Amino acid sequence: MDRDLIGYGANPPNPQWPGQARIAVNFVLNFEEGSEPSVSDGDSGSEWALTEYGGTNPGVPGRDLAAEGMFAYGARVGFWRLLRLFQERNLPMTVFACALALERNKPAAEAIRQAGYDICCHGWRWEKHFEMAEDFERERIARAVASLRATMGDRPLGWYCRSGPGVNTRRLLVEEGGFLYDSDAYDDELPYWTRVGGKSHLVVPYTLSTNDAKFARGAFGTGDDFFHYCRDAFDFLYAEGQRQPKMLSIGLHQRLIGHPARAAGLQRLLDHIGRFEGVWVTRRLDIARHWVVKFPAPVAGMPGD
Repeated sequence: MDRDLIGYGANPPNPQWPGQARIAVNFVLNFEEGSEPSVSDGDSGSEWALTEYGGTNPGVPGRDLAAEGMFAYGARVGFWRLLRLFQERNLPMTVFACALALERNKPAAEAIRQAGYDICCHGWRWEKHFEMAEDFERERIARAVASLRATMGDRPLGWYCRSGPGVNTRRLLVEEGGFLYDSDAYDDELPYWTRVGGKSHLVVPYTLSTNDAKFARGAFGTGDDFFHYCRDAFDFLYAEGQRQPKMLSIGLHQRLIGHPARAAGLQRLLDHIGRFEGVWVTRRLDIARHWVVKFPAPVAGMPGD
């Protein structure tokens, strides 16, 4: 049994967010378009997940031009709409970037670099690491790092898989040696240290709760659904933050939230959050660096040593 079902328990640490903020809010834009499985890249069929198809496999054999178009919309239109919303409000974000997707979209890569958003590596392609053999996964991680270094001018310091990691993923990230943190966890609202091969490793958890993926899964139908759900999460954590400050991750996909009716809900959310004092809207990398300073890695005495 290697699962930790206790965590911080009833007494989570005060994260001491900058300015004594009650809450740290991190918006994550998933940039996957152009790296998804496709026939033109040698795959047996087209990817349709997290598109207007919803949770129903369209059953199109081979190349699905409709699915390809839905993905392309995110890169051609959705990205630029979301970029404008954040830039108009001077808000930071984190980009969960598949390396091949940014290789194939140099204008977007340059816009991300100019905006100062941080890159958390979302793999070489939008593919499932839990299906990979260890050696293949090791090569994929190295290839992703090299690609993002070439495209963005620097290596990524964070990592997040599609869906979920494999049993070897975190160990391979630590073995690679250049990652500050990974976000392959959904089990907390604060960062925490874990032990991998005798080394301390930082985890900055993510969430599928306050996440626009629920549009594709049928849980959200309108922009207001997204706004109300994320607003309630923010308001609850903001109030709770008088005693126990936490972090709130909000996941975005440009082919989903980038459509006008849904983007309207995101716009309302950004403006709602902007009305509050004591809120740290920040990049994921800044949360990780803050944790390293305020809560340095344990050196010894942890399970796994």
